[in-house]
Amino acid sequence: MWLSERKRGRQYGEAMVGRTTLSGDPAGVYLDAERRTLAVFAPGGYVWRPAVGEEVLVLKQEGEDTCVVGVRSGGSLAPGEVLIHAGQGEAAVKLGNDGTVRLTGQVLINGVPLEDMLNRGGGA
Repeated sequence: MWLSERKRGRQYGEAMVGRTTLSGDPAGVYLDAERRTLAVFAPGGYVWRPAVGEEVLVLKQEGEDTCVVGVRSGGSLAPGEVLIHAGQGEAAVKLGNDGTVRLTGQVLINGVPLEDMLNRGGGA
């Protein structure tokens, strides 16, 4: 009996889905009402800013501020594949589960287009 009472009396956090109203970090998100100054978190090694209108996951922990932690995954990836993209896919890196690396967009190496480096024989 004491276990059921303990569960009812204590809630550690909740997750909500909303749409971003202000991009950046901090961000603004419309949930049940607009919330502003929400910190944005991403996996280690990534820096991410949600675009206005994106559907995002927002977490609230007991004693902590609300924060944005991610967007709804879209696209068609096979198990084990990774896609990193900006905007509507104008720039993207796709790591295939077959060992391929696919680049979309203009590739710059130290500010020099890859095509220019290849035409000069690799020198920058």
